[in-house]
Order: sequence, then structure tokens, then C-alpha cells
Amino acid sequence: MDFKNSDTVTGPRKEDHLPHTAQAAVKIVIVGGFGVGKTTMVGSVSEIKPLTTEETMTQAGVGVDDDYGSESKTATTVAMDFGRISITDQLVLYLFGTPGQERFWFLWNGLFEGALGAVVLIDTRRLEVSFDVMGRLEERGVPFIVAVNSFPDAPRYPVEELRTALDLSEDIPIVDCDARRRASSRDTLMTLMRFLHSLAMSGALR
Repeated sequence: MDFKNSDTVTGPRKEDHLPHTAQAAVKIVIVGGFGVGKTTMVGSVSEIKPLTTEETMTQAGVGVDDDYGSESKTATTVAMDFGRISITDQLVLYLFGTPGQERFWFLWNGLFEGALGAVVLIDTRRLEVSFDVMGRLEERGVPFIVAVNSFPDAPRYPVEELRTALDLSEDIPIVDCDARRRASSRDTLMTLMRFLHSLAMSGALR
């Protein structure tokens, strides 16, 4: 489920400029294990040409990287993905997708810096890769929601079963998401913004 676009950006386009009505910009991170759809989500929802740092997967990663899904995945993010979406005329989100391969996790701390919140993308076929991701967010005090990406052959579980398996508190939203679809990705981001607003209203958002 990779978002692939190899076109070269030769200069800023009209739509790349911030709307003149924008009054606030918020940094959001899209996190998850290898191959869960982070690049796809940023690419599907960004209103500007997304910046990606994908490199072709080679034999050098065999035995080092998670090879789940490697039969269909030929590239991997090595630094970050970047996109932008205007939620309203006044509010703009800057989206940063993290690399999923464990050997690039040292970059996460820098990407988490200044982030207001996060979307944790999960693949129900590999729930175990989500634990370290959520643990790092909790250590940094970054609020997050969980989005279950829609893979055709992935098993589906009731929300409460997922909540128990992921050891999540009742207040953390869990939503379904198809990272390939702009509307679904945007709805996921809106859920995160509503969650952050509720935390701010309760005084829980630092």
C-alpha cells in the first residue's frame, strides 16, 4: 500500500502556498511499523506534492529489516514523509510520516519534537509491532489515536478486543482507516484533532 510518485518537483506550485487565511499550523506525526501504510496515508491526504524519502529495498536489508510483505514492497522510507492539509481555512496540519524500519527509529525523537499529536497506523496481522511505537509516544508525552488500516487479507476484530490486545485506555480513540483514500485519511486526522481538543478542554494536554 505504498504511495508512489517519482515526479521531480521543479518549483513551488500555486497550490503549495499556504492559504492567506491560515492562522495556526500544527505538527502531526504518522507512526507505525514497517509497511503499515504511513507513506500511503501522507500521500493520499496531502494537498501539496508530498515529500518522500523512499529508497529501493536491497539485499543489504535481508536479516536486518522486517521483511513482512517484502514480496510486494520494493521501497522503504529512510528519513520521513512530509505533507500538508488544511483542516479549515484557519488551521493547517503539517504531516510527518516516520520510517518504519527499526534501524531508522533513532530519527523518531527528532520527528516527535514539537508534535501536538500522532496517528498510530496498525496492521491487525502484526499487532506486536505497535507496542514499541506506542511506548515511545507515551515516553515523549505525545497524545495519539490508533487507526486500523484496511488491508484486504487482514483479520477484523471488535474494537474492545483490539483495545485489550493493545493495552489501551478507554479514552484513546480507535478508528478504521483506508490509507489509500483521501476522505478516510482526512476523517482519521479529524478524529485526532477532536481528541486533542477534548484533552485541551480537560486540561490534560500539556
